[in-house]
Amino acid sequence: MIQRILLVDDREDNLFSMETILETEGYEFVKATSGRQALKILLREYDFALILMDVNMPNLNGFETASLIYERDRLRHIPIIFITANTYGEENIFKGYRMGAVDYIYKPVNPDLLRAKVCVFVDLYKKKQQLYLQEQKLIEVNRNLHFEINERKASEAKVIELNKELLNNVDRLEKANKELDRFAFMASHDLQEPLRKILMFSSRIYAKNSKVLDTEVLMDLKRIQKATSRMQELIQDILMFSKVSIEEDSFVKSDIRQLIEEVLDDLQESVIAKKASIELGVMPLLHVNPVLIRPLFFNLISNALKYSKDNVPPVIKIYPDEVTHKYTSVYSKTSLNYCRIYVKDNGIGFDQRYAEQIFEMFKRLHSHDEYEGTGIGLALCKQIVEKHKGYINALSKVNEGSTFIVSLPVLTETEAVLS
Repeated sequence: MIQRILLVDDREDNLFSMETILETEGYEFVKATSGRQALKILLREYDFALILMDVNMPNLNGFETASLIYERDRLRHIPIIFITANTYGEENIFKGYRMGAVDYIYKPVNPDLLRAKVCVFVDLYKKKQQLYLQEQKLIEVNRNLHFEINERKASEAKVIELNKELLNNVDRLEKANKELDRFAFMASHDLQEPLRKILMFSSRIYAKNSKVLDTEVLMDLKRIQKATSRMQELIQDILMFSKVSIEEDSFVKSDIRQLIEEVLDDLQESVIAKKASIELGVMPLLHVNPVLIRPLFFNLISNALKYSKDNVPPVIKIYPDEVTHKYTSVYSKTSLNYCRIYVKDNGIGFDQRYAEQIFEMFKRLHSHDEYEGTGIGLALCKQIVEKHKGYINALSKVNEGSTFIVSLPVLTETEAVLS
């Protein structure tokens, strides 16, 4: 950047002389022939590195002009070197410094001395400008930093407030869920007794009057019994679903094969009736809640029996994956080993696009007339598996059977205690 110098002298020859001496240095010059003209120039422009000003000028001398210049804040940074032919006493020299002069040069002007002094003050001006620019950048950086700090503090405060609100909402939801589970358990339990009476009395009426009542009335009684039985089944499933929610996390090292064999004993009648073939592989020992694992496999195996093809004996294969799989648990955000257990059948299957929906509460892909059920079984399975911090999913094709995959954590003794 070219540095600008203001030359002030009432004689043109002096202005020309100073310009000639300094022109080799590459400066840009602005000239004024009086103090008033210099002031007019400085009203419009103030980006001068230096002012060279004659002291002895008519109307406004150099001292008076310097005093007026430095009355303006934006001009006080410009150094002034007085050019004078007189050797003033110390008092006048002090007066010049007090007016703002930074140095004196005496006439006749020594060209080398003039160039040297001008060079020093121009360099000082450059450094001062650089410092000023750096200061402005620092001020801007500081302003931005201050703004960011305030924004971050506001954001942190908002996050803290949102976290508090979230924790309060979670706490309220947990209390509401517990109350809802307790209500569902108690309501379902209390509903069983009147249903038992409805079923008992309707059966008694049917037995005593089957020979005297007409066919239509007997059919109505059968419908009452069937509807009552279905309601009992629904209540029992709701009770089981509620029981999973309030069941304590009592995990013990269990023989999964033994638990499945107990389930197969309970389903023996259906297995024989369907002429089903059950293939049970070598099962692992896992830390589970046996009370919950039994209904898990009961529902999966009973579904495989229920949704079998007509006139095709069900073939149900239950086996573990030979290799454990490592996943990052969504519950603890840590990496755990999981054992996959497959329940595969050759039944009617279903469209894979419903693979997520079948685990929803009361979701059914078939009507009650086609297949009996409450629509709670698979939702219960999902809840039980998630209670164990595991996963369940299904693979299926229409008329090609289904495979349900249960992934349960393989815990060490220490992990089991900590969980």
